[in-house]
Amino acid sequence: MTGQRDTLGWLKQGARAFAFGNPLYGLTLGGRPVSGLATVPNDPWPGDADIGAAVMDGVFPFAGEVMQADEPVWVPALGFSATWVARMNAFDWLRDLRAVGGDAPRRQARLLISGWLDQNHGWNQASWAPDVLGARIANWIGQHDFYCQSADDAFRGRVFESLARQTRHLARVTPGPLQGAALLTAVKGLVYGGLCLPGCEKHVAYALRLLERELPLQVLPDGGHVERNPERHMLVLRTLIDLRAVLRAARQEVPEMLQHAIDRMTPALRFFRHGDGGLALFNGGREADPAMTDTVLAQSDARGRPLKSAPHCGFERMLAGRTTVLMDTGKAPPPGLDDDAHAGTLSFEMTIGRERLIVNCGSHPSRFGPWRGALAATAAHSTLAVAETNSAEVFEGGGLGRRPNRITCERIESDGATLVEATHDGYVRAFGLLHRRRLYLADNGDDLRGEDTLEGPAGHPFALRFHLHPGVDATVSPNGGSALLRLPGGSSWRLRATGGTFAVSESIYFGGGFGDGDEPRPTSQVVVTGDTVSDRTVIKWALRREKKQA
Repeated sequence: MTGQRDTLGWLKQGARAFAFGNPLYGLTLGGRPVSGLATVPNDPWPGDADIGAAVMDGVFPFAGEVMQADEPVWVPALGFSATWVARMNAFDWLRDLRAVGGDAPRRQARLLISGWLDQNHGWNQASWAPDVLGARIANWIGQHDFYCQSADDAFRGRVFESLARQTRHLARVTPGPLQGAALLTAVKGLVYGGLCLPGCEKHVAYALRLLERELPLQVLPDGGHVERNPERHMLVLRTLIDLRAVLRAARQEVPEMLQHAIDRMTPALRFFRHGDGGLALFNGGREADPAMTDTVLAQSDARGRPLKSAPHCGFERMLAGRTTVLMDTGKAPPPGLDDDAHAGTLSFEMTIGRERLIVNCGSHPSRFGPWRGALAATAAHSTLAVAETNSAEVFEGGGLGRRPNRITCERIESDGATLVEATHDGYVRAFGLLHRRRLYLADNGDDLRGEDTLEGPAGHPFALRFHLHPGVDATVSPNGGSALLRLPGGSSWRLRATGGTFAVSESIYFGGGFGDGDEPRPTSQVVVTGDTVSDRTVIKWALRREKKQA
């Protein structure tokens, strides 16, 4: 089946290239000239001045890769990932230029947009991909007042003509094969183009029909996004906020289902935040810039406390004292929506105040390739792995194959303490082993106890991992039965475990979504190893705050 899908994909790709790459197709995208924007929506999102300064110097650092060129190649033939190409051609980095301030960034933006127009007047499979188109249309329109200030009429004319052509093409190819967040990005481009470009109004109704179809599929009853990626959740909410804003700017009625989706997704976004303001690292998500998340929450204009439990998207949150624990207790997204999904079922993260203690390793910004294979693996998560085998089959090109079919979860709360018990059958087919995990957080937050059980035959090696944030210093006790974990703020936690051999080894952290987050940071992991015994293997462990000595 995989081979048949690949062959069909190549045939469709070839057909698109033949149809859209034909010079005659470009003639069909023409229409009446556009001399200005009917609506200019506000763009409230912060940019990164450091990235903007790099772009000013001809350095384009996206998706963990860097191009340095006075005149960038928008679609390089070799050496750059599809994620880099998409980021480059989507023009989100216009906000980073804006953050630098002054007139020079405006001139640089105009220079780069003119270069794009010179190289991409006709269709290109990468730079005219529907989700990239949708992002670029919205960014060019949303940043219009920034880069068009003091621009001449010739430049404006080229921009408006291209925007209209891009919008017309986008209407013809959407939804196509797009699903999930990528489809919502394309819909956003259609709404922006339809509301802001005279002559493109007819595309708005079609885009809103797509939105009405998609929101019940993508925004789950608990407000979580179907792709189960906290960072993607934040970006989807931001897309919905932008859609509401441009409708209001154009004095159009905001559909009720759009407002309801924003109202549900906002408490769910708070659910995924750790005490440091960053997001949890599950299924390809990274911390993201806390300032951006703050802005998304503020712009949502939606109240609602963080959820305790998100059973539809499959996560649990435990909160006591200064301790926050987030645990993945859900099924992987369905095929087609699982490009970024990880084999991290039953993994957890733990934060003390504003300091992360236990983490997952994160994900590489390029999303696909060998880094995905490593970081999406079960071993890159704070959970248990059998025989160094993933609990779900990870494809380097994105998506999952074999995966747990049955996952159960039960939550019990009593007098401020919380117990979560969950199971998954991802190791039943290969080893006949069911993984059961119990986490108990005491009411004061100073005591987290865990029990990992493998139910099934003897003789299979296992490794229970606790990945530590790079700021945590780990020291194994002289008798090898525990580790002292010191946080930067001065507090210490003692990790003890029974049922296996205790060790500390090297790990990496790829959680940052901003600043230096595109580089892996060395860190440590505590690993408890052993072999299963007959019928039932139990590993008990505890993380307790060490009392300060007088």
